Amino acid sequence: MAVGEKEMMRILVTGGAGFIGSHLVDALTQRGHEVVIYDNLDEQVHPGGSPPPFLNRAARFEKGDVRDYARLQQVMDGVEVIFHEAGAVGVGQSQYEVAKYIGVNSLGTANLLDILVNRKHSVRKLIVAASMSSYGEGVYSCLNCGPVRPALRPLEQMQQGNWEPLCPVCRAALTPLPIREEALLNCNSIYSLSKKDQEEMCFLIGRTYGIPVVSLRYFNVYGPRQSLSNPYTGVAAIFLSRILNDRPPVIYEDGMQTRDFIHVEDVVRANLLAMDKPEANGQALNVGTGRPVTVREVAETLAEASGKDLQPEITQQFRKGDVRHCFADLKKITRVLGFSPQVSFRAGIRDLVSWSCTVDARDRFESAREELVARGLL
Repeated sequence: MAVGEKEMMRILVTGGAGFIGSHLVDALTQRGHEVVIYDNLDEQVHPGGSPPPFLNRAARFEKGDVRDYARLQQVMDGVEVIFHEAGAVGVGQSQYEVAKYIGVNSLGTANLLDILVNRKHSVRKLIVAASMSSYGEGVYSCLNCGPVRPALRPLEQMQQGNWEPLCPVCRAALTPLPIREEALLNCNSIYSLSKKDQEEMCFLIGRTYGIPVVSLRYFNVYGPRQSLSNPYTGVAAIFLSRILNDRPPVIYEDGMQTRDFIHVEDVVRANLLAMDKPEANGQALNVGTGRPVTVREVAETLAEASGKDLQPEITQQFRKGDVRHCFADLKKITRVLGFSPQVSFRAGIRDLVSWSCTVDARDRFESAREELVARGLL
């Protein structure tokens, strides 16, 4: 039975007390759905392990971990749609908290799928939050060789401060291109590997048992409710926590590396479209803006919007495993869902900064950097 746009359903949002999940819960309850939130309130995201003040009271909150099979089975009872947003997030941290990231992301998803296979259920659609990090380095064009896909930049090149990837064939300079969903997933962190696991396991079980699955590959999501005290969250929030504490944002390399920043409001719209439209079933879709933004521009725009005279600290240091450029090709999601981003980068940054004035932002960047240094990752 297909999922209907106007039909009222019981919907489970794993990670529904978190950044993206909570916005999604709001949108679903506004539509009149019966929403169940399942979240373990991890202290790294939720200081003190308490429910956040923005937790939607119209939804039913169930505290629990996706690694708890029995508890997860209970909350899946009677659910017709699942948005699987729960996950441990942090590329650098995943390189030394390996068991945690595989446990939460890969094994937690395995629990969900095992329940769908071996227990009676009412699930008619599963939408999984995947990640652009699973692509690895982006796609480029070489003047001599055409489209190419370089591997991670060699350590020797990075040590010399030569930041741009070179053509793997002729060693010429490259021009970044938007990456399509058909590109090979070249994971370079435990986090990205675990997100690839999530996506591929969901598709495999979905195909085998006839459960419609949609994978939304989020690019760099930012906006209100992003944890400003978690040094392993997105770069916009990390920079903003520094700025709000009157400290300069710290940038690795030369600051000219680019990412694709998409506002959480647009991400929620993509999720709703993925639920509503049967055309999305069985598809992996990029959720981004298609516009590359330099990391330096992010820092400078945040400082300007915050009214702070702070220039970013450009360290010329590098983190092992970082990619240089990666931004979304939106042709597929536009064709399949009719999706296009609505929130401009500057408007989205103003929205984030306006919200940040209402919350406590603890700058824990230095402790996170010390962890990377101690493990030889910086």
